[in-house]
Amino acid sequence: MKIIYHGHSSIQLVSGDKSLIIDPFLSGNPQAVTKPEDVKVDAVLLTHAHMDHILDAVPIAKANDAPVVSIVELATYIGWQGAKTIGMNMGGTLDLGFAKAKMVQAFHSSGIVDEANKQILYAGMPAGFLVFAEGLTILHAGDTALFSDMKLIGERNRIDVVFLPIGDHYTMGPDDALQAAEWYNAKLAIPVHHSTFPAIKQDADLFVRNLEERGLKGKVMVPGDALHIEAE
Repeated sequence: MKIIYHGHSSIQLVSGDKSLIIDPFLSGNPQAVTKPEDVKVDAVLLTHAHMDHILDAVPIAKANDAPVVSIVELATYIGWQGAKTIGMNMGGTLDLGFAKAKMVQAFHSSGIVDEANKQILYAGMPAGFLVFAEGLTILHAGDTALFSDMKLIGERNRIDVVFLPIGDHYTMGPDDALQAAEWYNAKLAIPVHHSTFPAIKQDADLFVRNLEERGLKGKVMVPGDALHIEAE
């Protein structure tokens, strides 16, 4: 499997000639090196409704004739924008053919801010995704605080790679993310959702060194980086 990091929390998983992208935020990300029109995917997965996770979902989905997969309320909203959607809910698993995606818990908020009308639209619960493909298990934890059921998720799944937010302020910070990494017990932890904006500036290299002090493996990725992994 090929994993491409597009910056912030945007991850693309490539399996053969198929791929999916999670939380595409490219056109609004000053650090992104890929344009939305250059992304070729077969599905778009959204963890929650905040703009720094859904900004490019509709144009990417339309350009690729690909479905947007999300919690049902957000799927309804995205469908109103003209994209194909597949709504699902917490604990459910969707078979995409080349991969399966299971929606798991995240503790965060999720809403769409309508500045023009000064309204906030309810967009369902936030989530993370376990993606199963090529004998591998990849966890995108979503935007989340630390919560004890991370340990349960780690015990029930042999996670190969976990993407963990470390930015603090809007998600858990590095200290809580270290605990999350222990509970998820993934073979490799990759910090995300940090340093895109001043409020979430973090030292990802320090986070990885702290992981290693706990006997865990980590890796810092920057926008445009690709990682190839195989099932053992």
